[in-house]
Amino acid sequence: MKRTLNKFVSGSLILFLLSGCWDANELNELAIAVAYGIDKVEDDYLVTAQVVNPGEIEQAGITTPVTVYQENAGTLLEAFRRMTTIAPRKIYGSHLRILVIGEELAKEGIGDVIDLLSRDPTIRNDFYIVVSRNAMAGDTLQVLTSLEDIPANKLYAALETSEKNWAPTLTVTLDQLSAHLMEAGMEPMLTGVEVKGDISTGESKDNVAQIEPQTKLQYHGTAVFKEDKLVGWLNDPESKGVHYAMNRVKSTIVVVPCENGGKTGIELINTDAELKGKAINHQPSGTIKVQVEGKVSEVECRELDLSKRETISELEEKTEKDIEAKIKEALKVTQQEYESDVFGFGKAMHQSSPAYWKTVEKNWDEQYKNLPVDITVDVTIRRTGTIGNSPIKRMEE
Repeated sequence: MKRTLNKFVSGSLILFLLSGCWDANELNELAIAVAYGIDKVEDDYLVTAQVVNPGEIEQAGITTPVTVYQENAGTLLEAFRRMTTIAPRKIYGSHLRILVIGEELAKEGIGDVIDLLSRDPTIRNDFYIVVSRNAMAGDTLQVLTSLEDIPANKLYAALETSEKNWAPTLTVTLDQLSAHLMEAGMEPMLTGVEVKGDISTGESKDNVAQIEPQTKLQYHGTAVFKEDKLVGWLNDPESKGVHYAMNRVKSTIVVVPCENGGKTGIELINTDAELKGKAINHQPSGTIKVQVEGKVSEVECRELDLSKRETISELEEKTEKDIEAKIKEALKVTQQEYESDVFGFGKAMHQSSPAYWKTVEKNWDEQYKNLPVDITVDVTIRRTGTIGNSPIKRMEE
């Protein structure tokens, strides 16, 4: 009797395991979204989904590789659900690559957007988030791109590449942005994306059927937030300044002028930065220390003699001044104009001086506005490239 009961239980468990998932979605019933765009139009949310057309990707057909669906409603969830009235399949966001937030919505606040996406169990948190600058997010997602058939993949890859090699841009995922919104003493930042050219031209496949597309998507500027609201933009040099201080620069180029005309390009190959905040006798202060290793990668200065140590020392000093100036300008803008501590001095203060932090946490914006910051930059040029002096200098001699 006991053996029979065990067999019955074992058989029931096997049948249960073979029954499948109760909430499973079949692939042929889904529309795979690779990008979402969210805008605010008057009192409604306008949601845009960029969906892959798998047949066109495989066959390189005459139609576009992606389809865009749009719907608007009073709430985000309602707008997403209303897409079922126009899309033949359920929009599925588990393969999302990029989220584009419209500039006007960012000014009003992105808290509701982040809350909704964070609660959705079907969405992973490894996609990147950017702000559409001078254009609606929905329009940005309708521009077709060259090299990458799927525009969302282009935006994703370009942001990663730019962050590694240029430095003003940064990748921010959903979980990182959520942490910054909840973290005391540090305000969020997001990279901006612009549409270069006419949007209606960018929607046509003819846009990518030529050597140079007439309409392009380009990353430019960094959106500065105060809590969850966009308060302003940093230009590329200012963005670099923040990233230097926060140890986010992987590689970039510093261009320094020569005395008699021309420029020299210094490629930064290793950067290490340390940012600290402390309070002594209730007097707060901050320090930024940046150590950089670089190499000479481009020389337009004909009188430059790279065989001399004093020449290398001069290039190091000019590079140090360039980096320091960018950090100072970023501090000036975020302290005086935006009053937004994107550097994270408040977070550092919280860690080093918790007792003081409790007394200023609620009005840290005012404290940050007048925070004195000491900046130290040390640059060492290790290499001058595969050749010594410029061939132009040799020809003149």
